[in-house]
Amino acid sequence: MNRLYQIYLTVKKEGVAQTASLGIHRNDYLLHAPKDSESKIQQVEINTISSSFGSLSKRTGELHRFLLSSIEGYAGGQIKMEQLPDNSSIESIANSLAVAWKHYGNPNARVVMLVQSGERNAFDQRWIEYTLLEKHGILLSRLTLEDIATRAQLNPETKKLTIDGYEVAVSYFRAGYGPEDYPNETQWDARLMIERSFAIKCPTVAYQLVGSKKVQQVLSEPNRLERYISDATAASEIRETFAGLYSLDSTTQAGQEAYAMALERPDDFVMKPQREGGGHNVYGQDILAELERLKPEERNAYILMDLIKSPPLQNVMVREGKTVVGDVVSELGIFGTFLADGEKEILNDVGGHLLRTKATTTREGGVAAGFAVIDSPLLI
Repeated sequence: MNRLYQIYLTVKKEGVAQTASLGIHRNDYLLHAPKDSESKIQQVEINTISSSFGSLSKRTGELHRFLLSSIEGYAGGQIKMEQLPDNSSIESIANSLAVAWKHYGNPNARVVMLVQSGERNAFDQRWIEYTLLEKHGILLSRLTLEDIATRAQLNPETKKLTIDGYEVAVSYFRAGYGPEDYPNETQWDARLMIERSFAIKCPTVAYQLVGSKKVQQVLSEPNRLERYISDATAASEIRETFAGLYSLDSTTQAGQEAYAMALERPDDFVMKPQREGGGHNVYGQDILAELERLKPEERNAYILMDLIKSPPLQNVMVREGKTVVGDVVSELGIFGTFLADGEKEILNDVGGHLLRTKATTTREGGVAAGFAVIDSPLLI
């Protein structure tokens, strides 16, 4: 996080070349149903970088509709086609990239998707590439941060970013969200080069930092949302989706109180570091060991969040060719796209959904990290 923040400060001091920025978000929710209390939707997190599975979630919904239409007695005849909602996630993501590409203003420029070396999630990414070309006539190139560092050039005057002879209009990050994406200075140099450039970033470094757990926690504090949302009713409705979020800053009274709560009732909380990609959170009794291990100043790197307690359902999952029967819970992600240039809003749209289902014995919810499967909603 500090390295990203230093890039932000460096480019801010030099002067931002591109005032437009694109956000492809996914806001994730769980149903919270505590004992003796009314059920409600609670936000897990908002993703501002590499919001994945927009393509595979659409294909999964299509799979379920195909099975329903082609297999007599599918699901015991209890499901009707109108209960399986359409999903516009691929089209929405591709459209947002196209709108940003058009705003850039060079019809010969390309979109670059930044991917990991040995990318495992290529199938989810490829449908965006195909749709961008088929529906909008825009070419997309898949490159790693190392490719940028070794092959790209940044014009010192215009700040235009070129690679292999073509100009980059949009830099779409599907990598760069975890320490493993920056094994050495080569990748950091590439990230700084992109940030300095005139290419429209999805996201900028600042936009990525806004999606951190710490910012999520700060936004939950009294009167914080109202600084950005003038509609008091809308701000109140958004706040209703927040679970309890607490700072673990050892230098503040609130942070010390949260620390004491975690020690007293660890099973009611989850500790979250400033990491993305799944598999990094600390739950239940493991919180005690983690807090004992951390120095007081190291606790600042985490936030504490009320554990969302979802009601289980009996279902069947298919993972790695095997069926798994048992109690499961599902996490719903809603995609959104936003393009702005300074204070001017250009695009602001809801763009499809993702449903991930996991066993109740699994705390984490990431598909790529091996904890969940892609599902589709059933409207009742």
